[in-house]
Amino acid sequence: MSETLRSSFRYAFQRSLPILIGFFPLGIAFGILMRKIGYHFLWAALTSLTVYAGSLQFLMISFFEEGTALFTVIIMALLLNSRHIFYGISFIEKFRAYGKWKYFLIYGMSDESYTLLCSYKEQEDLDEKWVHIFSTALLIFYWSGFSALGAFVGTWIPFDTTGIDFALTALFTVIFIEQLKDSKTSLPGIIAIASSILCIFLFGPGNFLLPSLSLTVIILVLLRLPLEPIITPKEES
Repeated sequence: MSETLRSSFRYAFQRSLPILIGFFPLGIAFGILMRKIGYHFLWAALTSLTVYAGSLQFLMISFFEEGTALFTVIIMALLLNSRHIFYGISFIEKFRAYGKWKYFLIYGMSDESYTLLCSYKEQEDLDEKWVHIFSTALLIFYWSGFSALGAFVGTWIPFDTTGIDFALTALFTVIFIEQLKDSKTSLPGIIAIASSILCIFLFGPGNFLLPSLSLTVIILVLLRLPLEPIITPKEES
């Protein structure tokens, strides 16, 4: 492995540590719940590898228990993860330049990996493509590994998991604050917050996400020209 690849891996690992901490309680909790409804720890790991969507996986536990119809599962999965459409649009051109690795990055596109993609800063001793590949691989490994671990030890270490899923919300809050600190303008963040609050009132807590994302994107597109000089660094002559 070349020094550039080693540096890229170290950088990817360091950036993934806050997400590792956030994934630990959630993955363990998911594994425990899978075990409680009768699934082997390998099934917990396989589910995390193939579905790889935390909120949907927790919802799937109730689907498994209740024997929900496949069509209902498909519709719910589409609605719950429709935000990933917006994530992918912003990286179409970049992923095209990565050859066959683009399929792996598309598969591994999650809320957390999207955050790492957006917050990447170029450095001379790093290979951007491999930073993204290593980051994605590490997140998949963390999530599936903790899910399997939770299912494996869940029967011997029982505990009340009430409220444990808030860890992911806390993680996103911290990441959002850090993004605002590093950004040249807080206007996009303010627009996103205002859109979310408005859509919660209009559509309710269970249906606000997609309308909020759509509204945020529309406003940012309309404000693109005024914002571009602020967020785009000037080229040195």
